Amino acid sequence: MQTEVEAKFLNVNYEEIRAKLKKLGAVCEQPMRLMIRNNFDYPDRRLEKVGGWIRIRDESGKITLSYKQLNDRTLHGTKEVNLVVDDFQKATDFLKAIGLRLDNYQETKRESWRLDEVEVELDEWPWIKPFVELEGHSEEDIKKVAEKLNLDWSRAIHGSVENAYQAEYNVTEAEVDSIAEIKFVAVPEWLERRRRKTA
Repeated sequence: MQTEVEAKFLNVNYEEIRAKLKKLGAVCEQPMRLMIRNNFDYPDRRLEKVGGWIRIRDESGKITLSYKQLNDRTLHGTKEVNLVVDDFQKATDFLKAIGLRLDNYQETKRESWRLDEVEVELDEWPWIKPFVELEGHSEEDIKKVAEKLNLDWSRAIHGSVENAYQAEYNVTEAEVDSIAEIKFVAVPEWLERRRRKTA
């Protein structure tokens, strides 16, 4: 499996990031678009037990089928295997047919840039503040781009998106994973009640 070398920086201002990217000569490879994903496991949760899950994601045209495994929340802790498929619904039906269970459906928005061989993703997930994700070939590459964008490396987080929700709400990873649908609708009442108090 490939190692996913990436870092997230929470609560960013997109306009400031875009202005810096343009000034640095970065290329906007895809404008902001809606992405949808279905996440799967076996009924006995065998993938979850090793930090894994199967994901189908439609990136508004490009559809990928991935196995992802979160070994730890470090820069090199996420492993993945990806392949391109041609039909989101057929891929969903295929996984159900071989006995996997659909755990949840998620909507997000993403704008994709490239700077110095690093992918710079402006990410929007429902109910949390926007964040930027940097993905590259090495820690050194990502740190250089983070510095150019004035992103504080000491505040970088790693791994899947649960920790971004935990930054805003008093919830566990398991509670985030148990949300059947994460969509661009009003914050669920139970989650709003768990919002972290800020000074």
